[in-house]
Amino acid sequence: MNCFTAINSLPYKQIPLTNKIKVALKKQFLFLIVAILFLVTSTTFAGVNKSTDSKSIINNLKVGLKSENYGLRISSAYILGQLAANNVIDSDYAAETIIPLLSMLNNEKDDEARIVAALALYHLDSERGIYLFNYLADNDKSERVRKIAASFYYAYYQK
Repeated sequence: MNCFTAINSLPYKQIPLTNKIKVALKKQFLFLIVAILFLVTSTTFAGVNKSTDSKSIINNLKVGLKSENYGLRISSAYILGQLAANNVIDSDYAAETIIPLLSMLNNEKDDEARIVAALALYHLDSERGIYLFNYLADNDKSERVRKIAASFYYAYYQK
């Protein structure tokens, strides 16, 4: 008699699965599925071209900057500035957004929107924006915008 025969000859009782065991098995199975999906998506998108991504991001943000929706305009300007500050987007493509940001800085009625546009221009290192900061620091009707423009102007030249 070999060891396999001895094991097979043992009386075998099927152990009933309790609800706790069933729930634990379901959780493990769900975790396994999520882990597989994560690995598949991360490897699928790992080779995406930064310039292609930058171009599509910039195009979407340009639409947002030109929108009639106030919140969308501010959010688009803010996101653009943050992406530029963190070098996530190519500056060549981001140059397309300078005119809408300058327009936003000149024409918005609320100081908050104008300040967000100024911040985005500062992060984009826009020479036209810096030139406008110099003008606004002396001539803007809003004291808040004058102070912010002056601080961005001086900070730009201290880099």
